[in-house]
Amino acid sequence: MKKFRRPQDIKVGAIGYGGAFNMGKAHLGEMQKAGMTPTAVAEIDKSRLEVARGDFPGIETYTSVAEMLKKSDVHLLAIITPHNTHASLAIQCLNAGRHVVCEKPLAITTAECDAMIAAARRNKVVLSTYHNRHWDGHILEAMKHIRKGEIGKVVRVDVEMSGWHKPGDWWRSSKTISGGLLYDWGVHLLEYTLQIVNSDIEEVSGYLWSGIWAPHTKWKNDTNEDDGLVVVRYKSGAWSTLRMSNVESRPGTFFKVTGTKGTYVMNWDAGEVITHEDGKTITVRYPNPPGEGWRLYQNICDHLVKGTPLVITPEWSRRPIHILDLACQSAKRGKAMRAKYK
Repeated sequence: MKKFRRPQDIKVGAIGYGGAFNMGKAHLGEMQKAGMTPTAVAEIDKSRLEVARGDFPGIETYTSVAEMLKKSDVHLLAIITPHNTHASLAIQCLNAGRHVVCEKPLAITTAECDAMIAAARRNKVVLSTYHNRHWDGHILEAMKHIRKGEIGKVVRVDVEMSGWHKPGDWWRSSKTISGGLLYDWGVHLLEYTLQIVNSDIEEVSGYLWSGIWAPHTKWKNDTNEDDGLVVVRYKSGAWSTLRMSNVESRPGTFFKVTGTKGTYVMNWDAGEVITHEDGKTITVRYPNPPGEGWRLYQNICDHLVKGTPLVITPEWSRRPIHILDLACQSAKRGKAMRAKYK
């Protein structure tokens, strides 16, 4: 991999500049804060290209990725497009010798991840995923207490994100585009879980239920599942559950880590360490620090300039996708699936 002399020598761009969450501007802004130089945007909506030119005066704009790769000397591209396009677009860019950061999830299937990793290795370029939530304040606080051994050895991680609500009528509610109910937030929550468990994946079981909301969305037969559960067994003996639901009337605890000495409850604003002493239950609440998501692009910049080890490697990004892929296979086959990648 070629190293750059200075951060500003790294020309960066975005593929996709859609209006949802204004993520194109957010990605290029974070790259710029890390010292890199916003250079190009590719977007099929010409009105959004106008927005990009307003956000970054002088930036190159293209209506196709092929045109960008042919005419621009941009070095690093952030792919901010629907999930089912990540693999093909990333491989196109990697084969053109460009570094790539994909929005999460990295892809939808393990096979897609494998093809992307192979392309990055073959072309000696960087592939990473925008797992900025790796540095969320609540996971940083949780890891501090868990690493200190305050709850003992991790036995189980239970995560739930649920409620009773109709899915929105946009591409994230389409299974073939998004990957399904488990993928959007599930990949974040599994990435947290894998930090905490820190053990090889042994097998995955998945359970999915569909049909309640489908008639009420524009996707009909392609609407995401309504309810899902993923159970992962790890080599350490620990296991984890991920529950996602749009039909839950009484949601449970968001994120709970059970250990041999106590429990850690992770909330958005604070964490709680719950232990027992002399027959009494002791709960200590700790405010979460601010998130440090800026570290992601800073780490990528330092990797390209200084050779600093990459934190969010493509192999790390593949792990939650492998779990979700196996969970979907398990739900179809009615049996647990052994993990290929640990």
